[in-house]
Amino acid sequence: MIKRKIVFRRKKKENRMSMILVTMAILMLLVVVSFKSVELHRKQESYAERIEQLNTQIEGEQQRAEEIAEYEKYTKTKKYVEEVAKDKLGLIYDGEIIFKSEH
Repeated sequence: MIKRKIVFRRKKKENRMSMILVTMAILMLLVVVSFKSVELHRKQESYAERIEQLNTQIEGEQQRAEEIAEYEKYTKTKKYVEEVAKDKLGLIYDGEIIFKSEH
């Protein structure tokens, strides 16, 4: 009977020690998961900010592309050709008079 009590006490102590070790392992896992969760949340926020910046940049580039397309259409007009001919080449229509101011 005494041997059974001693064996029972040893098993009880071993069970407690096992429970303590299992509990510590679970707590350590929870701590690691918590830290990784916080880290992932921060990364997610930084990625969201980067996406916002890139979307803003895309909008700017789309607007610029529209302006370039409009300018391309304008350069194909007769009015543009006349402006370039007058300003850069100094050409005028027959019978056209140019007045220059004195400075």
